[in-house]
Amino acid sequence: MTNKIICLLSAALLLFSCTGKKPEQKLISVIPEPSFLQQTEGVFAIDRRTPVFVDFVDSSLLRTIGFLNERLEKAAGFSLEIVQDDPLRHGQEKGIFVLDAGLMKECYNLDITPGRLLIEYGDGAGLFYAVQTILQLLPQEIFAESRQRGVKWEVPCCSVEDSPRFPYRGMHLDCCLHFFSIDFLKKYIDVMALHKVNRFHWHLTEDQGWRLEIKKYPLLTEKGQWRKETVIGSLASGFYDGKPYGGYYTQEEVKDLVKYAAERYVTIIPEIELPGHALAAIACYPELSCGLEDHYETATRWGIFRQVYCPKEETFKFLEDVFDEVFELFPTELVHIGGDECPKASWKKCPHCQALIKKLGLKDEFELQSWFIQRMEKYINSKGHQIIGWDEILQGGLAPNAKVMSWLGEEGGIKAAQQHHEVVMAPYPKYYLDYWQADPESEPLAMGGPTTLRTMYEYNPVPEVLTPEERRYIIGVEGCVWTEYMPTPARVEYMAWPRMCAIAEAGWTKRPKDWDGFTRRLEEHLGRLDLLDVGYCKAFFDPFIELHKDTEYSKIATISIDAPDAEIRYTLDGTAPTEASLLYTGPFVINRQQTVTAAAFREGHILGNIKFKKF
Repeated sequence: MTNKIICLLSAALLLFSCTGKKPEQKLISVIPEPSFLQQTEGVFAIDRRTPVFVDFVDSSLLRTIGFLNERLEKAAGFSLEIVQDDPLRHGQEKGIFVLDAGLMKECYNLDITPGRLLIEYGDGAGLFYAVQTILQLLPQEIFAESRQRGVKWEVPCCSVEDSPRFPYRGMHLDCCLHFFSIDFLKKYIDVMALHKVNRFHWHLTEDQGWRLEIKKYPLLTEKGQWRKETVIGSLASGFYDGKPYGGYYTQEEVKDLVKYAAERYVTIIPEIELPGHALAAIACYPELSCGLEDHYETATRWGIFRQVYCPKEETFKFLEDVFDEVFELFPTELVHIGGDECPKASWKKCPHCQALIKKLGLKDEFELQSWFIQRMEKYINSKGHQIIGWDEILQGGLAPNAKVMSWLGEEGGIKAAQQHHEVVMAPYPKYYLDYWQADPESEPLAMGGPTTLRTMYEYNPVPEVLTPEERRYIIGVEGCVWTEYMPTPARVEYMAWPRMCAIAEAGWTKRPKDWDGFTRRLEEHLGRLDLLDVGYCKAFFDPFIELHKDTEYSKIATISIDAPDAEIRYTLDGTAPTEASLLYTGPFVINRQQTVTAAAFREGHILGNIKFKKF
């Protein structure tokens, strides 16, 4: 028996030497993609005897290594010992070496060999992002919530040098149109942090509900959190559910969430809307309005409303008091003041507004809006904070120190950058996650679209029309999640992921875009999202059929799929495709009687769902 085993081994070695083939290296699927990554041979194995050598210990370092240990404890059943000592003294020992190498903010390097895993960083965020990359280098089971037996906890040997493309990498969530619990927001932030997204833009005030406790104005949450009912379907359907809807965050909950986010190097940027989208506040304190109506109540449908803040002293005192409490809760330098979709109808009819326009020598109501925002900016600046607002704050002239979040296409961002104001690109529909990502005919109600994963991935957030000097003012990107049609956490996750992976990569990665490479990494990454219980949209594996105009009796059909290495098979008679069906190779013509039915296959197995589309 022994001789037989020896012969088999010898034969295997001979075959290997003859073919010259080496074992295939596993694809490294880090998202967002590092600036530089070179894979080498071998793996670094982590077990319960692997030490973590650090040159000093502080609370942030312990917390960050603790995130790695927390994952290992759950999935592997062990955690790593942290040894405070000069790591260079232990250069010949196997272990994880953590060194403050004085790198720039948020940057890190990894040097992984079979004998050691070296982390170099310059600040807490850099170390945190190094750990996020290591977690993605480990088997995806590291994200499991229970013990995973039989898994080898190995990371591939490689060299990584990584730094962010933009300092602002944001994700937005509207908690006014629908309300979400603190527990869900913590999960939301966890998934953001895994993808090196570092700004959570928290939309807290709206026409449909005020969500932030302000102690000086208790009616804002006693009354303003509630709407008596909610429209069913689109904003103009005319059908309502007849159910009161509300929810708000206490100041203690906010402080807890701010701390939780900061520990993950996510800064929360609160949004307090002004001068528009103010109906919930006006319903509580009618004196903030132009006083043109007998009754004000929190909005029950979606859309834009004419009831806006009136630019009078009572209003500015109210807003200053609100921001004073906001500043106590949110240590961020930047606060969002909205500034979008402010109808001028009330101001046109308001005697006070018209008199103020004349007194200030303003041209019109647009310049009155600019004056309103500039007055608020001066107050906010006096408290040590800066403002950012949507494109409309450009109307009538931009406040001196304001940053612009460009959502109305690219034009606002281009104009602001040309004026040397910093810009975060969040254009609809490119970065709007409330738009369909798959065929609208088979998807629940959404705002519009479709805006596919590939559309989001391939969008360049730095407009080509800008000069090299002007491009410096594009400081980041943000994915926007407006929740008119997202009443549950599950729906938010479905709409946000995996498209937010593409936006996160645009915000972090400096390398040229590579759709094929991205989809190969993303397919592996989806397994991590599964283990994290993120209910993402699985259209990645489904054919996307589009019918394009041709003649009255014909259309041109195109079919695409995100999943790599998939072949699309289709039929035109309504039957389910098989591997023997027609292979899609390019656009084709159909007539009115034909139904395109398509499925994707890989290695004899069907991927995703069968999709169909009629003329």
